[in-house]
Amino acid sequence: MLLTAAAAVVCLAQPGIPDHAAKVIVQYGQVSAWIDSSPRALSVGDSVTPQQMIVTGADGYAKFEVSDGSTFEVFASSKMLFREHVGSMQDLLNVLIGHVKVYIQHLNGLPNYNKVSSPTAVISVRGTVFDVVVEDADGTTFVSVDEGVVAVKNWTAPGDSVSLRAGDSIRVIRNQPLLPLARDKSLIMRGILRAAEEAARVVLQPGVRAGGPMPGGGTTVPTTTGNGDKGKGTGTTPSAPSAPGPPN
Repeated sequence: MLLTAAAAVVCLAQPGIPDHAAKVIVQYGQVSAWIDSSPRALSVGDSVTPQQMIVTGADGYAKFEVSDGSTFEVFASSKMLFREHVGSMQDLLNVLIGHVKVYIQHLNGLPNYNKVSSPTAVISVRGTVFDVVVEDADGTTFVSVDEGVVAVKNWTAPGDSVSLRAGDSIRVIRNQPLLPLARDKSLIMRGILRAAEEAARVVLQPGVRAGGPMPGGGTTVPTTTGNGDKGKGTGTTPSAPSAPGPPN
């Protein structure tokens, strides 16, 4: 079984992505990796390595891919630590603030164990699609599942983990036992997330005019291109629409 799992990892490894790194495959706006207390702007093709902080500005968005083919999207005004524990392939992200959407791929039909944590929650998965939103400085964490099953535990309060399936959501609050989220409130928050995500992705589609309105309330704004576009003059970078706050 161990040999089979190892072979699966080798077969699914993405060319050009080191085992513990994450490669930027989509990017716009302000996206940085913090290295030795200094920010480094990220562009498509760049990689982040374990214990590097990923930070997006108010107009930032990026999609990263890891070696097993799994991906994660980082939305505007977010901050997270990539592979906090060096050498652990399972500890994917520690989300400190903001919104991330994670797509964990199965390994040739085998479970692919990963964890995403926050100041209050630990989310364990084997292959699934889910959102994590850290809402405030106190670490209040909203978890919503699109596909598969995740186990959510509040490590700041007593109690067992809770399993969420597709369509389920839960809010994790510091020092409070986990409670199911009321269905109406869950649907509202899931709708807000989907709208914000769709609005953020729309700016990547061709045909969005500079300075014009976009779905979700954003606009495109002129900016100077980076080093990769030397000699090409100026271009336009779309500003990401801000995600609405969660309902109380």
